Amino acid sequence: MSLTKKEIMQEIVRCGRDPVYFTNNYAKISEPMRGLIPFELYDFQREALGYFNEHRFSVILKARQLGISTTVAAYVCWLMLFQREKNVLVVATKLSTATNLVKKIKSIHKHLPPWLKIADININNRTSFELTNGSQVKASSTSGDAGRSEALSLLVVDEAAFVEGMDELWAGLYPTLSTGGRCIALSTPNGVGNWFHKTYTEAIESKNDFHTIKLPWSIHPDRDERWFKKETRNMSAREIAQELECNFNASGDTVVSGDDIRRLLEFCSEPEHRTGFDRNYWIWKPVQEGAEYLLCADVARGDGSDFSVAQVIRLDTMEQVAEYQGKVTADMFAPLLVSMASEYNNALLVIENNHDYGVLNKIEELGYDNIYYSLKSTHEYVDQATAEARGGVAGFTMSMKTRPLVLSKLEEFIRNKLLILNSLRTVNEIKTFIWHNGRPQGMRGYNDDLVIALAIACWIRATALTVNQNEVEQRKAMFTGWRSDSSKLDTRIQGMTGYSERKQKPKPGGNYLPWIYKG
Repeated sequence: MSLTKKEIMQEIVRCGRDPVYFTNNYAKISEPMRGLIPFELYDFQREALGYFNEHRFSVILKARQLGISTTVAAYVCWLMLFQREKNVLVVATKLSTATNLVKKIKSIHKHLPPWLKIADININNRTSFELTNGSQVKASSTSGDAGRSEALSLLVVDEAAFVEGMDELWAGLYPTLSTGGRCIALSTPNGVGNWFHKTYTEAIESKNDFHTIKLPWSIHPDRDERWFKKETRNMSAREIAQELECNFNASGDTVVSGDDIRRLLEFCSEPEHRTGFDRNYWIWKPVQEGAEYLLCADVARGDGSDFSVAQVIRLDTMEQVAEYQGKVTADMFAPLLVSMASEYNNALLVIENNHDYGVLNKIEELGYDNIYYSLKSTHEYVDQATAEARGGVAGFTMSMKTRPLVLSKLEEFIRNKLLILNSLRTVNEIKTFIWHNGRPQGMRGYNDDLVIALAIACWIRATALTVNQNEVEQRKAMFTGWRSDSSKLDTRIQGMTGYSERKQKPKPGGNYLPWIYKG
């Protein structure tokens, strides 16, 4: 149908005022089976387009294959065409993903009616598309520096939950939006704790400026339960949660399941005390007379990228009662650890000894003698005398062999509800502790020091202390001439195999020796 000049001008004005009208009437998209077809918007796509125009910041939690990326492409095309000097940046975890969205923008512009192309193409290459009115769009991977030095009109983050280092990237790009720029972040979920999850949940709680849009699979009018059953026939529960149900907790590659993380959060609380020279020594429960404690510390590498941390665990309840996290030197960290361990009934002090022995040496100089020793070959827990005689070492050695063991034990403790965590900063690290190329580690841009120290504590509690209890007491009896009693504290862990509710009591007349060797 041919239009008169007056009708053309009316259509141009109408399109320029309304991105929904522009998209629904003039945008065309490529469909695998049908080829080039008009982009006839579903109701949820219409609403999304309206939200893009109404709100500066939009975060979209979506199922796959809803056409939302194409909807965003249509909005970008409209913005560039009808507004001058608009600078748009598309960011994704892979450059190919970002360029694919730019390709969709180009395609929509290419297939517009000639009279609607009110701005011609100035630059057209794989990663850039610029019109003669000064508006442009560029594609970038997260490793690129594009956009950091220029003001952005619109930032699009595609598959935002999968972008590594997104917190750092957002910190760098947010200032470029300060002059009125907009942001559209869209993704399927990928676990909890990452930038996308935090941004979405904080937006729900009105803690940021983002407007939330949630689009599960069922929002599509052509999808019903029959479609869902067929689609999910060969999918895992995690894949269903991630790709279709928009479920943060059940999605992603976190080492600890989302449901378990959510349960841990229920126990978190503000510490009773924030103390220490830097106020980073947090205390939830004071020391209890007669209780036994374990203190596990992870010493920073010294390059300033991570923290020195310590976890204090009450052994009979496996409750986290105190923790430290700070960037300190060895000569400052050592006396702090001695003070913490001494305060908690001379707790067994376990130092991760991979980097250097500076902290351990300093602790020994300070005269603290309840230090964890182990044999190099077997990592067996032994007393100092045995360690010196058999080539043992002070502290715990984290290696390719022990790392999966201790992290597996942490996951086991959490899954079996054997661990009580009070610290939100520890649980936040667990949120971002993921499987990456088959290796459990902190997500890029996040620390995992508190997690590692906690994992060591679980492993020590479940294996080293429990397995070697009798041997330690017997050695002490041999060295001192004291009579060791067969009675002992039940070190088996509630909920695990072999646990008995019946507590054994010391026999009358026997010298009850603590099951943790005091050196």
